[in-house]
Amino acid sequence: MGENLVRIAFSSVKNNSLEELKIKSLPRHLAIIMDGNGRWAKEKGKLRVFGHEQGVKTVRRTVEDCARIGLEFLTLYTFSTENWNRPKLEVDTLMRLLVSSLKKELKTLNNNNIKLNTIGNIASLPNSAHKELLDVMEKTSANTGMTLTLALSYGSREEIKNAVQQICVKVKNNIISPENIDETIINNHLYTQNLPDVDLLIRTSGEHRISNFLLWQIAYAELYFIDVFWPDFSEQHLLEAIKNYQNRERRFGKTSEQLT
Repeated sequence: MGENLVRIAFSSVKNNSLEELKIKSLPRHLAIIMDGNGRWAKEKGKLRVFGHEQGVKTVRRTVEDCARIGLEFLTLYTFSTENWNRPKLEVDTLMRLLVSSLKKELKTLNNNNIKLNTIGNIASLPNSAHKELLDVMEKTSANTGMTLTLALSYGSREEIKNAVQQICVKVKNNIISPENIDETIINNHLYTQNLPDVDLLIRTSGEHRISNFLLWQIAYAELYFIDVFWPDFSEQHLLEAIKNYQNRERRFGKTSEQLT
């Protein structure tokens, strides 16, 4: 018999669609670089802030869609360490949107059995954002469905640097022997220590780069780039990305013959 299929019903403004996905080959961990809010707004003659506001709506829809499909882990590149260099007004707006979104979406997260997680240097966030983030994480900690991770004030090189520093201290204090350092030990010192490696990475807006996101964790991820700004990323785009992933052969260094 063929692989079990799950039929997913999606609705849009114009019509309803029903798609089939292979249950056994869904990506366990999906990561998304949500790019293009500012350019989307500029094309419409609007301020960048307008693009970020629309992007928040796309986040909510995408999170609900991923939970409905049955994905276990979803990680969103929400705010990078480099984003602090943007104009103050834009940074302040992004932080305001973060706080307001967390307050509004707590009920949605709990209704969908979604657990909120975060990675990055969250201590650098404004007090209001930091407090709200920890509060929502605590209030969703018992949820057993999909884990939603927000990468906030996150940079992969900083993450790896911090892990190396922590390991060095333990080596110096004879807690870890240098010859025993392996991938497991490195994983255990990363922000993502409780997350599996990424299976599928999606980047919107037509850019074809990783932008310092999960460099260690995407070692064997399938990459999917789409020429659509984040506010326009739809249910159908998500389905197409997952179906594309399901049609790829993941060899992890082996040959096709070894897999079969």
